[in-house]
Amino acid sequence: MATVITELHSGWQCRQSDDTSKNAWLPVSKVPTTTHLVLQENGKIPDPFIDMNELAVRWVAEKSWTYKTSFSTPTDRQHDARTDLVFEGLDTFATVSLNGHKILEADNMFIGYRVDVTPFLLQPSSEDDPTDPNVLEIVFESALLRGRELVKQHSHEHDFIAHQTESSRLPVRKAQCHWGWDWGPILITSGPWKRVSLETYLVRIDDVWFQGEVSEDLKVVNGKLFASVGSGKGNMGEDSIVKLSVSRDKAVYEVDAHVNKDGIATAEFRLEDPALWYPRGYGSQCLYELRAKISTQEGGLVSKSRSIGFRRCQLIQEPDEFGKSFYFRINNVDVFAGGSCWIPTDCFLPRIGADGYKKWMELMIEGNQIMTRYIRWLTQFWFPMPNYLIWGGGIYEDDSFYEACDTLGILVWQDFCFACASYPTYPSFLGQVEEEARFNVRRLRLHPSLAIWAGNNEDYQVQEKHNLEYDYDGDKDPQSWLKTSFPARYIYEYLLPKIVQEESPGAVYHPSSPWGDGKKTWDPTVGDIHQWNVWHGSMRRYQEIPSMGGRFVSEFGMEAYPHMSTIVSAIATHPQQQYPGSMTMDYHNRAIDHERRLLTYVAENFRINYDLGAFTHLTQVMQSDAVGFAYRSWRREWGVSSSSNAKKLRKCGGVLVWQFNDTWPTMSWAVVDYFRVKKPAFYAIKRSLTPLAVGVSRPFHEWTSGHVDPTRAATDGTCDVWVCSSRSEDVTVDVVVRAISIKTGRDVVEPIVKRGVVVKANSTTEILQGRNLSGDTAGPGDSTRLTTTTEGSSSPSSPPFDTNTWDPYIIHASLLVDNRVVSTDTAWPHPIKYLDFTTTPRDVVVSITTSPSSRNTSTSESANTTKTVATVTITITASRPVHGFVFRESRDGPTFSDNGFDLVPGEEVVVEVFSAGAEPLKEEALRWTYVGAESACLGLGLGSQNGK
Repeated sequence: MATVITELHSGWQCRQSDDTSKNAWLPVSKVPTTTHLVLQENGKIPDPFIDMNELAVRWVAEKSWTYKTSFSTPTDRQHDARTDLVFEGLDTFATVSLNGHKILEADNMFIGYRVDVTPFLLQPSSEDDPTDPNVLEIVFESALLRGRELVKQHSHEHDFIAHQTESSRLPVRKAQCHWGWDWGPILITSGPWKRVSLETYLVRIDDVWFQGEVSEDLKVVNGKLFASVGSGKGNMGEDSIVKLSVSRDKAVYEVDAHVNKDGIATAEFRLEDPALWYPRGYGSQCLYELRAKISTQEGGLVSKSRSIGFRRCQLIQEPDEFGKSFYFRINNVDVFAGGSCWIPTDCFLPRIGADGYKKWMELMIEGNQIMTRYIRWLTQFWFPMPNYLIWGGGIYEDDSFYEACDTLGILVWQDFCFACASYPTYPSFLGQVEEEARFNVRRLRLHPSLAIWAGNNEDYQVQEKHNLEYDYDGDKDPQSWLKTSFPARYIYEYLLPKIVQEESPGAVYHPSSPWGDGKKTWDPTVGDIHQWNVWHGSMRRYQEIPSMGGRFVSEFGMEAYPHMSTIVSAIATHPQQQYPGSMTMDYHNRAIDHERRLLTYVAENFRINYDLGAFTHLTQVMQSDAVGFAYRSWRREWGVSSSSNAKKLRKCGGVLVWQFNDTWPTMSWAVVDYFRVKKPAFYAIKRSLTPLAVGVSRPFHEWTSGHVDPTRAATDGTCDVWVCSSRSEDVTVDVVVRAISIKTGRDVVEPIVKRGVVVKANSTTEILQGRNLSGDTAGPGDSTRLTTTTEGSSSPSSPPFDTNTWDPYIIHASLLVDNRVVSTDTAWPHPIKYLDFTTTPRDVVVSITTSPSSRNTSTSESANTTKTVATVTITITASRPVHGFVFRESRDGPTFSDNGFDLVPGEEVVVEVFSAGAEPLKEEALRWTYVGAESACLGLGLGSQNGK
């Protein structure tokens, strides 16, 4: 007989376990689901994402919930067949019964369960006379209350220390962020959160996989192919043969393998001249099909296949003049890992679905969409690596996430699911951890996109903060680690790396994020760091970011409000709460001390306007400025040296912003909000990671600390200019550097033009270093510029600084290839609040330069689906420099190829605007503002400075 799979996705009911009343059962629209979704669908609770409704639904987490459904026993099953109930994910403490028989007790959200239920099925007497249906019941105990019980039970042997919410999350193997985080609500879910199915078979192939490596010269793949086989009652002997094959369009390798007594078939594998898998932009994402087939005694054929890709992935950690390197080498190519940190993209995970993941992946790829403006360079460029860190306080993501990353060429940094805590190590907990780790390493090991496993997120920072016992160099005995006050070291430095190497030999493992050879987690010379001295920690100014890098920056960030459409959808019931600092607005921002930190950074840098639209814009420009500083300056360190003759070194191997996405509508560090609406920072990252990117910087000077001279930041005309390249070959470019008056829009010095500059491949080329433009300026502002002699002092002959006649200027760099601008950057005098944009108009003009047109788009060359969008081209110009020009975006409105940019006189910015469907863009849908604008909502036909 053929394998019969019955999806148990409908016909479910749910009730509060202690409610035995007649009307307690609620219909469940579909499984997978969570209890909150069931209650919301039945009108029993309000939407917890709206206003402060979350407070009204916290009781749900304190109750047990019972789910039940019924199904008929397959009538065509053979007497020696086996029937399994398959639970791909149960959240979390679940007791499962079938026809009154307890068949499973689950205690881990992160693993799947398969249960042989053959003895418990009700047997039909014939196909025409089926029995009563089988009744499947699942009781989900409160994870919150069970966690508290476990803490109490084991508190005598372990000090449960948890940063971010209460310690009851620590002994529970469940998404830790369900207890709330500094970007998400407390919504502790329960329910069958993944598929439930019934599977009947004579023989089944449990798994098929590959272990091996690509040779150093990339010409051969050597390894072994495996298949594990299960069967019904006596249908499989040790002499059974599995046919294993690897194919790409056609079979490239086929072999027969005998099944051993453990049900494993193994065969040697060798493939010459393999088509390798590369990250996006470095080559093709070549994938093969690995398939196992086995014949049943009845002549049937059972098969299972998985997609695999071959690549050589190395984490290069070598001593150098800066300490010890930390960067990835893929197929012998050094790659700069520019990307983002990924958190669960919905508090209620079943709501995402495969289509939702696809849309998020499309948005990730859109991060390189700016290159369509220079399409003729596409085949010659290496793209900075699309890279995403799956954070340890969430989940091991859905299969569709990794499949999309494989197809689209996105590299994944995968944390094991531990975060911000000191975890216990009592025997049953270690058993759970081992089962979870083996299950997920086996599930994910064939994905070529998965570049690295990390043991946890920030648990070593907890060890440091609480001075827990940790002797990295002196104590190398794993058993002794279990007796210390930081016993989880056993998990991260012994158990997890052991499992990774047993299940996926050769995979890259890193004990934690951040971590560096047992040194302090903030050591910038080794390992990866989380740079939170901007926003958290000492709250340094984000203009200092260039000096705050490390060998690999795997977290940093700056908060910003989402666009107005997202705010008003979440602060919905009472519009009078839609202002900065309202009770409801504060409630939706879970960052600790967010009002002090956000207002401090805004007040330090901008003239505050408390109109919600204007304040939203200022936070977005601030976030965009901060992440732009980071990506430009730290990418610059990809190819640096201490002297002009020294070898170029990888001082910084990658930058991952915290965070890419949100889990609910909120104010957070995300660069894309819950509704997939992009903030200006998203575009700043895009521009910073183009294959050829010019950067310009000015020295940092304090402006309000004690007796510091605030004019130094205003008058220092020193600048650096550089070009970052991810090209595989040198390229000849021209670079133009201009100093442009913010008051008049005129150049205050002759432009500096560097022609025929050879930009080195996969490196950084310095154009100007320490060039002082102040002495070259000629204009009405010159007389006010100080001749500075030492920090905080000036020449006795210097006249008083006159803020009325001061003529500040930007330093603007353009990068040209074949006389075509491919990248620009602008360095402003900071803080922006010292600049007066009101005395002279900016003369901003926004115009539609091409007629609307429709076109079909797809997310990749291999995509077999397209969507129709209406496209228009918008041109924006200004007579004087403009900072932070932002089009308003919304989930239902048009989207933009670029946003959150600066304008300079003499250069136009061209933006493609896309509208879903074939309908052309309506002019009234365009709304924008910029720093110093007369309104936070400008648009065509709305007034002066609104465009034409």
